[in-house]
Amino acid sequence: MADAERSFEALVSKQTPDLQSAAKVYRQRRGRHPPPSFDAWFAYAQQNDAIIVEELFDQIYHDLTPFWGVPAKSMRDFARGFEHRIWVRNATASMTQNHSQGTSKDRMEAWLEVVKSIEQLLPNVDMAINIMDESRVISPWEHINKYVETEGQTRKLSPYNQTITRYSNIDVSDEKLEESPGVDWIGPSEPYWNIARVGCASHAPARDKAATTNFTGPPPLPSGYPSRSYYGYVQNWTYARDPCQYRYLQEAHGTFIEPVSISTTRALVPIFGESKLTSLNNDILIPPAAYLSEKFGSGDYAATDADGGKWSDKIGGVVWRGVASGGRNKEENWTRFHRHRFVSMLNGSQVQNIEASPESAGQGRNFKLQSYARYRLAATKYMDLGTWLKRITNVGFTKLLCWPPTSEATCEYTTPYFEISKKIAMSKQYNYKFLPDIDGNSFSGRYLAFLRSTSVPIKATIYSEWHDDRLVPWLHFVPMDNSYVDVYGILDYFLGTGDEDVAVRYGAHDDAAEKIATRGQGWANKVLRKEDMHVYMLRLLLEYARLCDDDREKLGFVQDAKDGGGA
Repeated sequence: MADAERSFEALVSKQTPDLQSAAKVYRQRRGRHPPPSFDAWFAYAQQNDAIIVEELFDQIYHDLTPFWGVPAKSMRDFARGFEHRIWVRNATASMTQNHSQGTSKDRMEAWLEVVKSIEQLLPNVDMAINIMDESRVISPWEHINKYVETEGQTRKLSPYNQTITRYSNIDVSDEKLEESPGVDWIGPSEPYWNIARVGCASHAPARDKAATTNFTGPPPLPSGYPSRSYYGYVQNWTYARDPCQYRYLQEAHGTFIEPVSISTTRALVPIFGESKLTSLNNDILIPPAAYLSEKFGSGDYAATDADGGKWSDKIGGVVWRGVASGGRNKEENWTRFHRHRFVSMLNGSQVQNIEASPESAGQGRNFKLQSYARYRLAATKYMDLGTWLKRITNVGFTKLLCWPPTSEATCEYTTPYFEISKKIAMSKQYNYKFLPDIDGNSFSGRYLAFLRSTSVPIKATIYSEWHDDRLVPWLHFVPMDNSYVDVYGILDYFLGTGDEDVAVRYGAHDDAAEKIATRGQGWANKVLRKEDMHVYMLRLLLEYARLCDDDREKLGFVQDAKDGGGA
């Protein structure tokens, strides 16, 4: 937490107050001139009271850098022929209309609304949009590496009098192509892990680990502390989210066991989407529709006024409600699903039954208990683990989501282990101090609302989102390993024994938790507003439009250099 504070102070000290300094920092960090209309972007950001720190936009360049190795015309042709598309022509944004009522239409309309809000500042451009939960693009690491090398070879600061300062505004035909040119789509014909792991670096632990076919029993999680952790706690958040570093995740996360849908390509094509597997997917990230529109999660996900009131009035415990999603859980594989494991691990009765049964050897149907000694739990000096969890947790499924689907609320193979819990509105969940946030079929759409809630989000994920560079773990939220082995230690540190009387919560660090809740909300209200999402989208699309331009290596903003800023 102390390191996080120092990292954050160093970050915010880099704010750029004027166009000249922003352009200068851009050139220093990116090695090229800013894109055309950078001055319009900067003015737009200032008008919307955005905090302008160049590092806050690093995700854009992580996503777009490989595309310098893809011909501009190839990018334009793919986007123009994609079935779900938003485009801008002559400063007017439109979208395809082949969307049935429901989530896909709602997503497209949410993104169209953002693009329409900035259409006057955009050149002609086409965006291929992923309306699925799951990401779409996984190009082999060796290919991406070569594309990145190409970007490095083209990176330069050209003299301002040789720089083109306006987009070509190519008026490509709006006629829909028969199919996306040169792209083959991979369906569920093979295990998703085998499809995905080619995106890992050749030296990554997971790259050569073939897909498992037997998913019975608890996942074979490694014993001891997670790798690169700080005495068992997440130290490197990027590493902790990376499936390439943890080969066991193919047996411990629903995404790899059996995702709901698969439509993946190995071609590096520009598709915009809400989230992607860290280090694996090559989709281009945009702010999720759930954060932009009130049509998702009864409007709670996009709510900007989430607030559970005073910290001292909150319940000293943990609440989580959700459905048993994460993929198609079946009788033969459900014990490996991440949400099922999380709910079981925080269920005091299940844990107590395992502890009381010598023949269980510390093993339940879908997880293994670690020794108390490993995380030195203070609460277990006073009571057993199950009793402690009953004091501090309120965790449960609202639907069991069997496969094949049934009309019944029960599920023959999981009902013996899970009771259906009563739903709790998100606004009521904010009455608790701790809000775990766990992946569903992909990222969790409630994360931003949790950050705004004055409670502490405890986050575990294998997905990246547009805002990851804007949040500092251990200052704005508490990071958690995807094995969840650290969850007891986290709760023990902040909640102690969980006694109702604050004065006797032995071992609790309540002030530290309150600080994270307060700092997380305050920072989210400065850099994760809807206005910030619009600023991010404008910057992204200006960069993307440059990549789609045949003159992209000559394009740039240099007006500040003419005014004395230097090129």
